[in-house]
Amino acid sequence: MKTNKRVGAHVSTSGGVFNAPLNARAIGATAFAMFTKNQRQWKAPAYTDETIALFKTNMKECGYTADVVLPHDGYLINLGNPDPEKRRRSLDAFIDELTRCQQLGLSLLNMHPGSHLREISEDDCLSLIAECINRALEMTEGVTVVVENTAGQGSNVGYRFEHLATIIDRVDDTSRMGVCLDTCHSYSAGYDLSTRDACEKTFKAFDDIVGMTYLCGMHINDSKVPFESRKDRHHSIGHGTIPMLAFEYIMNDPRFDNIPLILETIDDTIWPEEIKLLHGLELS
Repeated sequence: MKTNKRVGAHVSTSGGVFNAPLNARAIGATAFAMFTKNQRQWKAPAYTDETIALFKTNMKECGYTADVVLPHDGYLINLGNPDPEKRRRSLDAFIDELTRCQQLGLSLLNMHPGSHLREISEDDCLSLIAECINRALEMTEGVTVVVENTAGQGSNVGYRFEHLATIIDRVDDTSRMGVCLDTCHSYSAGYDLSTRDACEKTFKAFDDIVGMTYLCGMHINDSKVPFESRKDRHHSIGHGTIPMLAFEYIMNDPRFDNIPLILETIDDTIWPEEIKLLHGLELS
């Protein structure tokens, strides 16, 4: 069956970033995510010309194009940090991530919005994030910033669609802005996916508040925790609290065609089976 769904997983770059396309191909992925450097360190050595060339060669040989790769920025970055010096460090790291995507010929960079750390208001935090994105876009070119919705855990912003819309509205160049919706985060934040009608309402709300045209990718994850728990606990597809109907809905809605649909589920040994499972939900 011919499909327009691009399904993959967040694959390892162990041994070099150029291994990511090979690892994605090995699990039968038609899209993939990756880190451009160690996600738990502020700095990393610059790419060599050889690394960049080998990555591009492997991309071509494995049949991947830039629009199906959704790199994720590092976990230390918080563009909404109230502390100016810590925020500057995050901004420098974020610009480096965008630059690395640019060097690799990639067109997307997924990011978590940030946290107010209970020191400033959510709105002020959203403004700081937008200011940092503006600066980062000025310093780079050709890469779209893809803001991911969150589960609402702790002091994180981004758990309401309105937060995503506010960030985009406060960015000068919205042509380089996008959104990634995470099914686990959405469900945990209170966006119901338990029935077809609930899915219709959730994605209509996203379209009304943010705009479906901004959707550049999705993270396809089940949830270990109940609906509206405000906790970020991923689970393997079909093993959590999100009904399989939600994944069937996504796999059969053309609005989710030709964008990276990325597994971040907890058992990487069954990713090939999960990819087949998701494609098996497509109706002929």
